[in-house]
Amino acid sequence: MVIKILFMKRSALVILFSLILLSCGASKPAKKYAYKKPTTTQSANLKKLNSAYSGNVSGKRASVVSDAESYLGAPYKYAGNTKAGFDCSGLVCKVFDENDLKMPRRSEDQGKTGSAINISAVKPGDLLFFATSGGQAVTHVGIVNAVSANGEVTFIHSSTSKGVIISSLNETYWNKAFLFARSVL
Repeated sequence: MVIKILFMKRSALVILFSLILLSCGASKPAKKYAYKKPTTTQSANLKKLNSAYSGNVSGKRASVVSDAESYLGAPYKYAGNTKAGFDCSGLVCKVFDENDLKMPRRSEDQGKTGSAINISAVKPGDLLFFATSGGQAVTHVGIVNAVSANGEVTFIHSSTSKGVIISSLNETYWNKAFLFARSVL
C-alpha cells in the first residue's frame, strides 16, 4: 500500500514537471531581463513605421497592440497573467480581455480560435503560433506588433528568458518555429 502511494506521488510529480517544461517552450529557467524602452526618437520612428506600413490600424487592433506594448519589460512567470509576470498565453488572455475579447488560457487552444490567415496577410493584433519544442504542436503564441514595408513581421510575446519583448519573424529561431497565423479581430 505504501509503495503504491509513493509510486502515485512520483508519477504525479513527473507529469507536473513535464507540463512545466512544455509550457511556452520553457526548457530553461527564466532570467531577469531589463527591457530598454525606446528613446523618444526611436519611439517616434516606430510610430511612423507602424502608421506607414501596418495599414494604419485603428480601433480594436490599435487598442490590442497598444495594450500589449504597455506590458513590454514585464518578467516571464509560468502561468502568469498580470504585470507581475506573464507566460505567452497569459499575455494574450490579458490583452484581449482588456479589449472585451475572451480567449482560451492555453496557447494550443488559442490556436483554434478565430480564422486562419496567410502570414503575408497578417495585421497588427493578429496572433502567431509557434512550435518551440519542434514538431507541430503549438507551444508558444505572440501578438503581431507591426508589418514593415519589406514584409518583416514583428510580434510581442512573453519569452521564458527575457519576459515580454518584441521579436521579429525574421529571426532564425522564430522563423523555424513558426507554425501559422490566426485572426480573432
